[in-house]
Amino acid sequence: MATQTFDLAVLGGGPGGYVAAIRASQLGLKVAVIEQENIGGVCVNWGCIPTKALLHNAEVIENVKEGNIYGFSFDNLKLDYSVAQKRSREVSNRMMKGGEFLMKKNKIQVIYGTGQLTSPTTLNVQTKTGEETVEAKYIIVATGAKPRTLPFLPVDGKRVFTYRQLLEYTQTPKSMIVVGSGAIGMEFATVFHAYGTQVTVLEVLPRILPNEDEDISTEMARAFSKKGIKTMAGVKVDGATIGDDGVTINISANGQAQSLKADIVLQSVGIAPLTEGIGLDKAGVAVNERGFIPVDDTLKTNVANVYAIGDLTGKLALAHVASAQGIIAAEAIGAQMGKFSGHLNKLNYDAIPRCTYSHPEVASMGLTEAQAKDKGFSVKVSKFPFQANGKAVSLNDYTGFIKVIADAKFGEILGVHLIGPRVTELLPEYVLAKNQEMTAEQIMHSVHAHPTLTEVLGEVAEGIEGLPIHI
Repeated sequence: MATQTFDLAVLGGGPGGYVAAIRASQLGLKVAVIEQENIGGVCVNWGCIPTKALLHNAEVIENVKEGNIYGFSFDNLKLDYSVAQKRSREVSNRMMKGGEFLMKKNKIQVIYGTGQLTSPTTLNVQTKTGEETVEAKYIIVATGAKPRTLPFLPVDGKRVFTYRQLLEYTQTPKSMIVVGSGAIGMEFATVFHAYGTQVTVLEVLPRILPNEDEDISTEMARAFSKKGIKTMAGVKVDGATIGDDGVTINISANGQAQSLKADIVLQSVGIAPLTEGIGLDKAGVAVNERGFIPVDDTLKTNVANVYAIGDLTGKLALAHVASAQGIIAAEAIGAQMGKFSGHLNKLNYDAIPRCTYSHPEVASMGLTEAQAKDKGFSVKVSKFPFQANGKAVSLNDYTGFIKVIADAKFGEILGVHLIGPRVTELLPEYVLAKNQEMTAEQIMHSVHAHPTLTEVLGEVAEGIEGLPIHI
């Protein structure tokens, strides 16, 4: 059994792992990435990237359906979802190959296979051709997470799906039930509705998008209802029957039992960390009661030379969080090896953007209004609607608003919540402001170009200061 030696071995080549590997290589470390499938992980291959391709297709279709507004019409519009699905796979493959190129460019050795820690400094890798031993002074665990599923809804890729199977699906069902109203559920609901599917979204918690500000949830429920997407919150899923002609879901809501039937069901009820079976016990790495790996600010585990990044840390399960954590871990390791003498960044999770790419889009950062009040803050709240923004009206896409929560005493920005056109692209100004401890007053005095969607960022800041102009 061959043995290879490195400064750093990264277990998992997703958006956390490959970014950590690149940063470590830039610092002069000899690096290996152990990946069982494709560079880019779930994000590039089965998550962020292919879903965005599908969502763009859906956006184009929605615009075409409104052709009379723009002065064109179709006698017989035909939609072929299989073409959209094929394009999504092509986009993913292109991005995956880009990741492979970056590995070569940065002289990172990629070992394709299933890795398992055998000690704090060694891994066993089962490849297609046999076994290899990897020795490393430092190890970063970046194996990610998998979808949670309900025990009475076994995934078969025919009637019952997780996002992974649904991204391989090439048909347009007549009807679809989405169990779970987080980002994944809402995005797939948007896509399939655009292609004519009757979609019903179920949520066990009292409102859809339960992690967002309550005003966002209310606005999204209204927007989906206007489109014809049904949402049901406060619903308990009690059981299911899978048949040749569809799936029947038994639910209870407000003490009333009922049944819903659809051609297919998507489960999007959360994730579970991929920490079992990777040898953490052999390396002495601790996990908590939920299976996640506790880490410090530098992403170090309880074992001095083993770090963990991404979804399995139990922090925000987002690709950009994994990447940011990967850079911090690589620099911390570089500092330990005398290869990095710069400032070691510490992530402020209250200044991390959270995005849902449905239509309308949702973007948020920091505390909701309820959370801010629960923490004892005296708050100022400002909202500015997109219907008062000239660019949004020009685009015929003006559902939604921006909402900012600020500390009434010191002016600190506590939370920012947007729903509307392209809001995932608008939020970063407030992320920067939060990280730089800026106030709404400073944003208000920054001139925003007219006419642009970004004007809402300044307009809502004016509202925090009690000086709104256009509402």
